Amino acid sequence: MSRPSPVLRIEPLGRDVAVAPGQSLLEAALAAGIRLPRSCRNGTCRACRCRLLAGAVSYRVDWPGLLAEEKAEGWILPCVAVADTDVVIDAPLATKA
Repeated sequence: MSRPSPVLRIEPLGRDVAVAPGQSLLEAALAAGIRLPRSCRNGTCRACRCRLLAGAVSYRVDWPGLLAEEKAEGWILPCVAVADTDVVIDAPLATKA
């Protein structure tokens, strides 16, 4: 039996989005018609930076553009973050497309 796809909850927008295997949080949001701040899409510009409120992510790149202290404080980069579990992010600039 296959595991269901993780769910991304985007706050304060209050939207839930299914995340396909290997899909970044940014890609999942965009596919669901939700715009998140973005620019480079490779983890260097930090335009998409937001807080992970719940759940766990891993990264497509070895060292996303975050300091160790920022990671410890819960900051993530949705453009290169992949959901390992259901996740909740705080993305105040998220909008419906």
